[in-house]
Amino acid sequence: MAQSKDDLPAEAERYVMPSHFVESDSLEVQSFVSSALRELPAEASSRDKAIRLFEAVRDDIRYDPYCFALDEESYRASRIAGAEAAFCVPKAILLAACLRAVGIPAALGFADVRNHLNTPKLQELMGTDLFIYHGYVQLWLEGKPYKVTPAFNMELCERFGVKPLVFDGYHDALFHEFDEQDHRHMEYVNDRGLYFDAPMEEFLVAFKKTYPKLEEFNRVRISKDSSGYDSGFSKEGTS
Repeated sequence: MAQSKDDLPAEAERYVMPSHFVESDSLEVQSFVSSALRELPAEASSRDKAIRLFEAVRDDIRYDPYCFALDEESYRASRIAGAEAAFCVPKAILLAACLRAVGIPAALGFADVRNHLNTPKLQELMGTDLFIYHGYVQLWLEGKPYKVTPAFNMELCERFGVKPLVFDGYHDALFHEFDEQDHRHMEYVNDRGLYFDAPMEEFLVAFKKTYPKLEEFNRVRISKDSSGYDSGFSKEGTS
């Protein structure tokens, strides 16, 4: 594989630039990055910055699959940076933007995964345990690629008995196949590849086709208020 003079794989060079959704140059993303890195020394390495940004997106924005916007513009990183909760796709978009903002190449990745630890309410709305277009990020450190997903915050992992995802800067941080009781947790069934920008039109069309009941639920949620509908993903974890 070709390497640039900065020891960056040729395939990664394009993933340092901002894009329509991965707005690494936006003030909101820059502010999120500054807050996340405020305790790191000025001479901190790219690896240290990547670890801290992963942790910030993972834990500062809690995971909630019901925070599902139906319009494309809600998936811009500048909008996501101020969110209290989000699901895997916007969290991956934000992490990619944060990494690019500090000069770390980051691509968006999407995969279809089978989640064996779904809540009954969410599975009823989805009609399946297959999550299409699960969002993750592939970043490059010292020319080496790593795949990470910042979706599940630590508190949620503890609540569900799921092994937390920790990025140490040297290994991938993707969903574990089994939970802490060795029950099957997550199964990757189809990797859709890497993207420079989020394919939101394609994603929303597929979502509406695959999950019509969940789409209708979200239309009601957006027009009204569904907070507390599913205690499994609520802020406090209680109904």
